[in-house]
Amino acid sequence: MSDLLLLVPFVAVVLLNLLPKRARAAALWVAFGVLALEVAAAFVDRFACVNYGWLASLDRVLGIHLATDGLSELLMLCAGIVGMAALLVARKTLDETNEQFYFANLVLVALVGINGIAMVRDLFSLYVFVEVTAVATFILITASRKAEGLEDHAFEGAWKYILLSIIASVLMLTSIGFFLLSTGDITLDAAKGALASQQPLAWVAMALFLCGLFIKGALVPFHGWLADAYTAAPAPVSVFMAGVVTKASGIFALLRIASSTLDGAAPGREILLVVGAVTIVVGAFLALTQKNMKRMLAYSSVSQMGYIVLALGGDLRLGIVAAGLHFFNHAISKSQLFTNAAAIERELGTLDMDEMGGIGSRMPVTAGTTAVASLSIAGLPPLAGFWSKLLIVLALWNAKEYGFAAVAILASLVTLAYFLSLQRRVFFGKREERWAKVRETAPGLLVPAVFLALITIALGIGFPFALKILLGGGA
Repeated sequence: MSDLLLLVPFVAVVLLNLLPKRARAAALWVAFGVLALEVAAAFVDRFACVNYGWLASLDRVLGIHLATDGLSELLMLCAGIVGMAALLVARKTLDETNEQFYFANLVLVALVGINGIAMVRDLFSLYVFVEVTAVATFILITASRKAEGLEDHAFEGAWKYILLSIIASVLMLTSIGFFLLSTGDITLDAAKGALASQQPLAWVAMALFLCGLFIKGALVPFHGWLADAYTAAPAPVSVFMAGVVTKASGIFALLRIASSTLDGAAPGREILLVVGAVTIVVGAFLALTQKNMKRMLAYSSVSQMGYIVLALGGDLRLGIVAAGLHFFNHAISKSQLFTNAAAIERELGTLDMDEMGGIGSRMPVTAGTTAVASLSIAGLPPLAGFWSKLLIVLALWNAKEYGFAAVAILASLVTLAYFLSLQRRVFFGKREERWAKVRETAPGLLVPAVFLALITIALGIGFPFALKILLGGGA
């Protein structure tokens, strides 16, 4: 069933743009319906193992190799949940109907790319769908900032993103060319065989492809664009990007490559361990020094994506399960935090945490849901983030990577430190007089935040059952 979702968002975009202008107000709800279908399809496939043969038909029509598995369903589930949250945020923060219409269209275009990333099984198709997602993201970053006076920052953030993305694209295309020279094929199975036979050109090709994904995923030392892009982007774009777009185009693609081709082999495993550990530490300490709430959350994303990569360097079977679960947990929690940042900016008119303080009593729901997401990302039980971080440490321990396991544990203390700092500076302490009349934000922003918080709590409490559903044993 989820196989069809490669085409459904594209058809929805076409139909939306054939509607008369007076019908544009319905665009957000059309996109919301597509995303709800995506979530339903992921669950149906996971429970019923449905496959109606559509993939074979699409293979013949499109000429690309498609398949779904537990990881595919995981990404589509994340995209559906996060996308719906972003659309709800857009409905409250984008005032003009045209802005909402264009946002809905771009979300659907990005969804085509994300679904393609989830299902393709060859390197060139993977590259194509990563680029589809990147182009939609570039346009999203620059959208809807005129009223806020942030056009220059938006274009600067988008320019950094597209410039580094071009470099990544060149590296990935060069890699694909090398694989063709080495094996005459660009399927993931062919790449795995070439790497297993220790062909030098194949390892050069894989190194180039990994570097391209490191840039797309904003891993250190290629992380410089992410904070500017997240900070400059409109609120719903930040929710969508932080929740799923960056992870899909960089981190999920890396997860797919690692699980399908590297097979725990050196030197790929060592590269993932080092890059993951450095990204965790650098991202965490950069987050600790920020004043702007969205920049802190952006660097926190860098750090948490390092955890996903680090897991892939551990015990392969357990590492894939751990990486997939942390991928999902971080998508939900970080979307929730950016939703709350939008709520705070809407009520206070600022994201400078040094100007805040004491608003927890005025915005109790926002404060509570922020605490849930923060503590989950920091890895405190019984929230969902605790389980994924525990599995990451166990995957490293089983692989006898004790030093990297220690890095994962100690960096979680830094994560807890900057999130406690956020809670103290924003919600606790003495309240500024100018915030005396601040009220809780509108229900349109509370609903997605509360819904995402409930997912985090439920997944933490029902971890064994939820893990089986989400990953199907790491399929």
